[in-house]
Order: sequence, then structure tokens, then C-alpha cells
Amino acid sequence: MSKYGAIPNLIYSDANAAVSFLKDAFGFKEHGIYKDDNGKIFHAQLSLGKALVMINPFNPETAFGKMMNLPKNLDGYNTQTPYFIIDNVDEHYKIAKANGAKIVMDIKDEDYGGRGYSCKDPEGNIWSFGSYNPYESK
Repeated sequence: MSKYGAIPNLIYSDANAAVSFLKDAFGFKEHGIYKDDNGKIFHAQLSLGKALVMINPFNPETAFGKMMNLPKNLDGYNTQTPYFIIDNVDEHYKIAKANGAKIVMDIKDEDYGGRGYSCKDPEGNIWSFGSYNPYESK
């Protein structure tokens, strides 16, 4: 059994730009940022409330990188999407949209409870945000 839960890890061709976008559009805060001598991020940990996400640059030369790919190399398709539970979905939606997030599933009330939306960041990763909390629905 996990003591802490899951931490999604997403890769980007430009981790520096991704971190900046995620902070501005989605409200993430820096939990840990690790840069090389040239100021390029080689690992980042961002928080949104108690949730964390890790951001890394795409590097197909590493063992891990050989198993990964970017949405732009997959004709824009994704194989997963992180979902973050948030309080003020409508305000979050407005800020994300104003900062360049491309809405792929418009904001709506869900049949199973909660309210949410999904969007793409500038590199094509899909993010979902909503008020539905499966921990509280049981």
C-alpha cells in the first residue's frame, strides 16, 4: 500500500517553458526545481494544493527516455492525463484559458458528481481539473 499516493511525471521538449506555463495557467507552485549549469531544468516538482507533479525534459538517450515520447511525435495523442481535484473550477478554467490552455473538453457538471474540464498545454499534454473527489464520494 502506498503511503503517499501517486505523482504523475510528464516530459517536455522545453521543461523551463512548461514549468512557467503550468504555474501561470494552472496555479502550480514550485516544490523543487533542479537546473543544470546553463539554467535548464533537468527535474522539477510542482504542487497544486497537496498534489504533486514531476516535470522532466524529454531525453531519448536515457533508459527512461527510450520508453517515452512527446504528444507532438504521436500526432497529438496522449496515453494518459493527470486529474487534479480543485475547489473553484470555474475560476481555474478562466485563468487556464486566458493563459493559453487549449480546452479539449469544456467545463461541465458530470453525471457522477463534480464539475470539471480538460485542456492541452502548449506541448500537447492533456490535463484535467475538477471538483469531483472520489475519496469523498464513497
